[in-house]
Amino acid sequence: MEEEEEESKQKRKNEEELEEKDKNQYKTLNSSSGFMALEGLGAYKSPQLEQLSQKSSGRVSYLNWTSEIEMSSWNNPTDLEEYSLPSTNPYGNYTVVDTVPKEILHMVDAHWYQFPPMNPLWYGLLMLFMIVMGFLSVAGNFVVIWVFMNTKSLRSPANLLVVNLAFSDFLMMFLMFPPMVITCYWRTWVLGAFFCELYAFFGSLFGCVSIWSMVWITLDRYNVIVKGVSAEPLSSKGALLRIAGTWILTLGWCLPPFFGWNRYVPEGNMTACGTDYLNETALSRSYLYVYSVFVYFIPLFVTIYSYFFIVKAVASHEKTMRDQAKKMGVKSLRNEESQKTSAECRLAKVAMMTVTLWFIAWTPYLAINWAGMLNKSIVTPIFSIWGSVFAKANAVYNPIVYAISHPKYRTALEKKLPCLACNGDNDNVSETASTSTTAAAEKTENA
Repeated sequence: MEEEEEESKQKRKNEEELEEKDKNQYKTLNSSSGFMALEGLGAYKSPQLEQLSQKSSGRVSYLNWTSEIEMSSWNNPTDLEEYSLPSTNPYGNYTVVDTVPKEILHMVDAHWYQFPPMNPLWYGLLMLFMIVMGFLSVAGNFVVIWVFMNTKSLRSPANLLVVNLAFSDFLMMFLMFPPMVITCYWRTWVLGAFFCELYAFFGSLFGCVSIWSMVWITLDRYNVIVKGVSAEPLSSKGALLRIAGTWILTLGWCLPPFFGWNRYVPEGNMTACGTDYLNETALSRSYLYVYSVFVYFIPLFVTIYSYFFIVKAVASHEKTMRDQAKKMGVKSLRNEESQKTSAECRLAKVAMMTVTLWFIAWTPYLAINWAGMLNKSIVTPIFSIWGSVFAKANAVYNPIVYAISHPKYRTALEKKLPCLACNGDNDNVSETASTSTTAAAEKTENA
C-alpha cells in the first residue's frame, strides 16, 4: 500500500516537473521572439503543453500561466473579440496573423507569427490616411489628365510623358486605395488569395511605370538644357515609343511572381500585399535583386547623372551671362531667348523635385525588401506599413507639383477650373515659361 502511494506521489511529481519545464520553455520563447509559434519553429511540445494550448469555441484559449505576461489593452482578447474576425491561427498563439482567412494562411510567412496584434489605432490612422490620399490622388491626377488632353497648347510630346505619369498614378490609387480601406477596417486581408496577388501586381506595375516616366521626363530636360539647340527635339512618335516600351517592359518584370520567380504575399500588417522578401531561397532573392537594379538603382543613376550635367550647364550659362553683362557695363543681358533658358531651368527644378519626391516615396519599400533579405529581425508589422504609406502618398505629389509650378498648366487650369487655379504673381514669367515648354515641339511641327 505504501509502495503504491509512493509511486503515485512520484508520478505526480514527475508530471509537475514536466509541466513546469513546458512553462519555462514557452516563457523563454516569448522573451526572445515574442509570441512565437512553437510548431512553426519545430520546437518540442509535450502532451501537457499541447493540451494547455488547445483552442476553445473557435478562439485562442490562453495558457493559465500566461496571466503572468503583461499585455496592453489593445491586445486584450476580450476587447478584440467583439470587433475582430474569428481566429484562424493554427499555432494557438495570439498574433497579428490570428484573423487571417484560412485560404491565404499558406501565403503568410512564419516570421509574422511572433508578433502580437497591432494597436487598432494604427489601422484607424492608416484607413483615414488612405481615404484622404485616395480621393486627393484620384481627383488630382484626373484633373491633370483632363487639362493636358483638352488644352491644345499643352499637347506637346514632352507633356505626353507627364500625362502617362498622371495616368499611372491615377490607376494605382483608383484600384488600390479601396481594397486597403476595406482591409484596414477588418484589420486583416479579407479579399482572398487571388486579389492579394493582383493587388501586389498592380502596386509593382504602376510604381515601376511611374519611376520610368520620371526618368524619361528627366532625360527630356537633359536634352533641352544640356544639348540646347543642337539637340534633336522629342517627337510625338518618340514619346509614344517610350511610353509603350515602359508599359511592356514593366509588365514583363511584374509577371514572373505569378510563375514561381518570387511571389506576391500579404505584408506583415496584413492590410496590403507585396513581394515575398522573407523567402530565403536563392531563386526568390535573385528576383528582388534584379528588380531593385531595374526599378531603383538604374533610374537613380540616370537621374543623378542627368541633373549633374543640367546643373553644370545652368551654372555655366549664368556665368557667361554675368561676364558679358560686366564687359558691356549693363545690369543684365537677359533677352527673350535667355528668359526662355531661365524658364527651362525653373521647369527642370520642377522635374527634379518630382523625381526626388518619387524616390523618397519608394525608398522605404527598397529598405523593407532588403531588410527582409539581409536582416529580417528588424522587420515588424509596423515597419512594413511605411512602404505603403510613402508609396501611396507619392501619387498625390505629382498633380500638386504641376498645378503649382507648371505655368502653362496653371493658366489652362485657371480657365477651365478657376476654383482650383493657383494664380502667380508674375504673368510675364509664366508666359515665358509656357513658351519654353513647347519650344521643342514647335520646332518639330515646323520642320
